[in-house]
Amino acid sequence: MGDFINIFSSSDPAAISTSVKLLLLLSVLSLAPGILILMTSFTRIVIVLSFVRTSLATQQMPPNQVLIGLALFLTFFIMAPTFTEVYDEALQPLFEEEMTLDEAYESASVPIKEFMSKHTRQKDLALFLNYTNAESIETIQDIPLTTLIPAFAISELKTAFQMGFMIFIPFLIIDMAVASILMSMGMMMLPPVMISLPFKILLFVLVDGWYLITYSLLQGF
Repeated sequence: MGDFINIFSSSDPAAISTSVKLLLLLSVLSLAPGILILMTSFTRIVIVLSFVRTSLATQQMPPNQVLIGLALFLTFFIMAPTFTEVYDEALQPLFEEEMTLDEAYESASVPIKEFMSKHTRQKDLALFLNYTNAESIETIQDIPLTTLIPAFAISELKTAFQMGFMIFIPFLIIDMAVASILMSMGMMMLPPVMISLPFKILLFVLVDGWYLITYSLLQGF
C-alpha cells in the first residue's frame, strides 16, 4: 500500500508516467459498463429480450439475471470480430510498447467506429453533427466518438422498439381473442390475461420463439 501511495507522491518522471497510466486504467474500468451498453449491440439485445418477456406477460420469467446474462454473451459473440481487431491493432502493440497510448487509442477507435457506423442512421448522425457544427467530415474516421456514440445509441433504441412492436402483435391478437370470448360468455370477472397466458406460452414454444428472436438479432448485425 505504501509503494502504491509513493507512486503518486514521487517526482520521478517514470513514476509519474506509471501513476498516470494507473489513473487512466481506473477511469476506463469505471466507464466500462457505459462503453459496453452504448458502443456495442447490448442495448438492442437487452431491450428486445425485455419486450419478449413483457409481451408474454410472464412477470419475472425469465428473471433479469438470465436476460442480462444472455444479452451479454450474445453481445460478446456479435462483437468478437471487432474486439479481436481492437486487440490485434491497438492493445497488443500497446502492451508490447510498439505504439504510444494516443496511437493505440486512434487504432482502437477505427473498428469501433466502423461497427457503429454500419448501424447508425444518417438522420441520427446528422442531428449531432449539425448541433456541433462539424465541418470537413469526409470519412467515418473523421467523426468524433462523442458524436457517433449518441447517434448510434438512439438508432439502436429505435431499431429495438421496432422489433419489440413486431413481437407484441401476435400476443396482442391472442389477448384480444381471449377477451372477446370471455365477454361473449359473460365471464367479465375472469382476468383475460390469466387465460391467454398458457396460449401465448404454447404459441411461443411451438414456433421456437427463442430461436427466432436470437436469429433475428444476429441477422440484424
